[in-house]
Amino acid sequence: MKANPNDPRVKRTHQLFMQAFMELLEQKKNIYSISVQDITTRATVNRSTFYAHFEDKYAFLEYWMREKFQKIIQQRLPEDLVLNRSSLRTLIQAVFDFLIRFRQYMTPGDKEFEPMFETAMQKEVYQILLKWLTERSGGAALPERAETIANFLSWGIFGSAMQYSRSSQDLKADRMVESVLEVAEISLVAICDYKPSNASD
Repeated sequence: MKANPNDPRVKRTHQLFMQAFMELLEQKKNIYSISVQDITTRATVNRSTFYAHFEDKYAFLEYWMREKFQKIIQQRLPEDLVLNRSSLRTLIQAVFDFLIRFRQYMTPGDKEFEPMFETAMQKEVYQILLKWLTERSGGAALPERAETIANFLSWGIFGSAMQYSRSSQDLKADRMVESVLEVAEISLVAICDYKPSNASD
């Protein structure tokens, strides 16, 4: 029986695993070389408890990635924000910043985890955009249309940030963010009732 993620005890256990994993990463271990046994030993929790919370190491890594990204988003984007130039720029900037920093942890041996991390992050960006689009339309837009727009934009934003994080980064990140913002706004104008703001924010 899977643990209830809303149970405070479960949250505390998850935090123990997260902290243990981060400490192991700080010791210059790559993601590939960190085993479930390493995590549970560092967290002083037995392996059976780990598997009561996560199906395997891959499930834990996806959770770790989403939690790290969600924390950054919560710090930068209050829940009451709506879709406008400022919030869209902040979201794009957060994705770029996170991936550039995350790339520091990746080694050639970690390549196998990249598709999983990419999907986990894209889902988070998708959920934020879908929420904004739904709220903007007041529920008037067809769900399928809002989902399509959110899916299209989330992959565009995330894909641009991922490609940038893998490159030599000759272009400054803030300039790249502005370029992606411009393309995102053009797309929104073309496919929904979005009206870009001329304000600096």
